[in-house]
Amino acid sequence: MKNLTLASLLPFRANKIIKNLVKVNVAFWSGWGFVSPLLAVFIVESIDGGSAAVVGTAVAIYWLIRSTLRIPTGVYLDSIDGEEDDYWFLFFGAVLVSAVFFGYMMATRPSHIYFLQGTFSLGMVLYEAGMIAIFTRHIDKGKESTEWGIDSTISGIGIGIAGGLSGLLISKFGFDVIFIIGGIFTIISASLLFVLARIILPRDPKKSANKEMFSKDNPYFPSSR
Repeated sequence: MKNLTLASLLPFRANKIIKNLVKVNVAFWSGWGFVSPLLAVFIVESIDGGSAAVVGTAVAIYWLIRSTLRIPTGVYLDSIDGEEDDYWFLFFGAVLVSAVFFGYMMATRPSHIYFLQGTFSLGMVLYEAGMIAIFTRHIDKGKESTEWGIDSTISGIGIGIAGGLSGLLISKFGFDVIFIIGGIFTIISASLLFVLARIILPRDPKKSANKEMFSKDNPYFPSSR
């Protein structure tokens, strides 16, 4: 009987690393889906002095910081050999986003929102840069568009379901419940990364550069095809 593993739970053919990264993304973006779509409503209804202007400023802070940092972060990661840096950027990005979601529960002023939005953008930069680097490196040859599409589709379904549920939950229990659920989902995404630690974080640092080339999970390694 074939052993049931985390990588075997998704019904599509891909290498183990890609399947696990898809699971990480589903959990992460589902958490995002519980919080971000209705954050503007929270700001207007629950923040002292909350208004459309505060919402607009919060959005501007998030996107300007994220857009400013994204390319330099990618250049930095590309300048370092191996995948350990990518892994830790991905992990701490998820942890940071989770902390922001819990932090919204304590926000009472626009200044709190602005600080959290800046932190949120930093977490997203770390997460996105690490995820794209690892996913692209291990994607199956000849299935690049398909596997990116599968990741986007399944994550999008998670966002859609989470967004729909968040409105219902807010109506019944208030905003705190969606921040808690969103934080839990992003913590789960970070926890799922431990499954990949054995592959991404080699025990012998000197083998880091060769790990990817000779790993059985490498789609370009002949024995894995």
